[in-house]
Amino acid sequence: MDKQEPRGFQLPRRRFVQGLALGGVAAGLGLWRGNAFAQVVTPRAELNGQRFELEIGELPVDFTGRKRIATVVNGQLPAPLLRWRQGDTVTLRVRNRLNVASSIHWHGMVLPADMDGVPGLSFDGIPAGGEYTYRFTVNQSGTYWYHSHSRFQEQTGLYGPIVIEPRDGERQHADRDYVVMLNDWTDLDPETIYANLKKQSGYYNVGKRTVGDFLHDAGDDGVSKALADRRMWNQMRMDPTDLADVSAVAYTYLVNGCTPAGNWTGLFSAGEKVRLRFINGSSMTLFDVRIPGLKMTVVAADGQAIEPVTVDEFRIGTAETYDVIVQPSADRAWTIFAQSMDRTGFARATLAPRAGMVADVPALDRRPLLSMGDMMGAMDHGHASHDMASMDMMAMPGVAGMSMTHEAAPSAPLNTSPEVDMRVPTPRSNLDDPGVGLRDNGRRVLTYGDLHTDTAPISADVDRELTLRLTGNMERYLWSFDGTRYSKAEPLRLRHGERVRIVLVNDTMMIHPIHLHGMWSELESPDGAFQVRKHTVMVQPAQRLAYRVNADAPGRWAYHCHLLYHMEAGMFREVVVA
Repeated sequence: MDKQEPRGFQLPRRRFVQGLALGGVAAGLGLWRGNAFAQVVTPRAELNGQRFELEIGELPVDFTGRKRIATVVNGQLPAPLLRWRQGDTVTLRVRNRLNVASSIHWHGMVLPADMDGVPGLSFDGIPAGGEYTYRFTVNQSGTYWYHSHSRFQEQTGLYGPIVIEPRDGERQHADRDYVVMLNDWTDLDPETIYANLKKQSGYYNVGKRTVGDFLHDAGDDGVSKALADRRMWNQMRMDPTDLADVSAVAYTYLVNGCTPAGNWTGLFSAGEKVRLRFINGSSMTLFDVRIPGLKMTVVAADGQAIEPVTVDEFRIGTAETYDVIVQPSADRAWTIFAQSMDRTGFARATLAPRAGMVADVPALDRRPLLSMGDMMGAMDHGHASHDMASMDMMAMPGVAGMSMTHEAAPSAPLNTSPEVDMRVPTPRSNLDDPGVGLRDNGRRVLTYGDLHTDTAPISADVDRELTLRLTGNMERYLWSFDGTRYSKAEPLRLRHGERVRIVLVNDTMMIHPIHLHGMWSELESPDGAFQVRKHTVMVQPAQRLAYRVNADAPGRWAYHCHLLYHMEAGMFREVVVA
């Protein structure tokens, strides 16, 4: 048995059968009749042109056999697909029919600050019963998305895809073109999820190690090593199974608004090239995506064309987008399989020559464990856990976490308040690691090191370097930059026109997808060369990443972790460009 699979862990059976009665969104007034619920799957709406009328409202839905109310746009979940053309000026009038304020943020779009859609920064929000008109010129192309930036409305369904046609046509030909939007739906009130995480950060972790796991490890490695490993993690007050804050205990994973049983299907003819525009519109879930038996050629990342790279699998962080092209040659169905990083559940869809065809759905991969290499940085991931158990460790002053006694100097001062539970002594800077759960799995997995934009960087030179540490206290569920939550932090100030290298050091055991509004983040290789232009950058545990930013957009901008509950718990900063 694989040593990294916690014994006793089983995916609840209801997660496999859930949605059998209703595979997609059941919607419409008057559909709930006593205990019966009409089985209606709403079609995907698509809006084209330069003027758009959008209405934020509520919609009755049932994904799991439980009736709930979603927050939606134009009565759709996901919201309507918006198709724009590069170079056009679009006008979007948004009416808010909710009894609370709302907003829409156009994720990844470079636009004026007052069009960005972040209440309290770029505008006041859209009041209950009010409206707001967004108007801006579309100066980019590719795959993007939009979502609410008001408290937890994104978690309750306010999200939708955007596809922007390039001015000169697509660089990579495809015969078919589909959006594949991944989301995590919950029947729970998001306020309840947040409150549970604040009370107990591992509330939704169903894969914690047990006595059986210890006996298994002791049989493989000896009692002394097994005890040392447990003692080390206990001293740090951390858990190697802590891969995701919210699991399939609370979530049902969707593709284009369909549960796994609903099985959204895209049609093709054998030999056709099919472009799949993957959007991770989830609130808290990182997905590992593959189509068993079919190679995927990645041609765009976060809307930006890249040098094509062919892989078997890729990890898509919250808020990221990837375009891939596949060419199914056989007259058969193919499963699009997107398992959550913590391996508690999956989203599933199908490519098929005819409606109604299905393919086998693979079993979930074994649940991985974090190693000490994921915690402390520059070391061998494969052997880190046991190597670290014998190292001389000591507690940081005022910090619950651990730090090596022979650590290198940190790259920036760190607030060592009780709000910070660890510091990474020697962060790694490599981009060729696919991440926990994907290493050496026998498949060709995409990494950031594979992503190369063939255009010149916007910010060729750098005027200033700014280092930020991604920090938190897991037990108290506090998240921050440099140990300071948003409520206590001063804005980051950039001079208009300056070119800044932002260095992020992840001092936590979680992957953080970091999103800067209004400006591109131009990722650098470890030696400082320009790699790829992105709007959201995943920073792995114990990793140091750097990217250049051209501060050419005056105004007040949001800068935050795109894990929704991390952002609400404090990993958010205001960036002022003036």
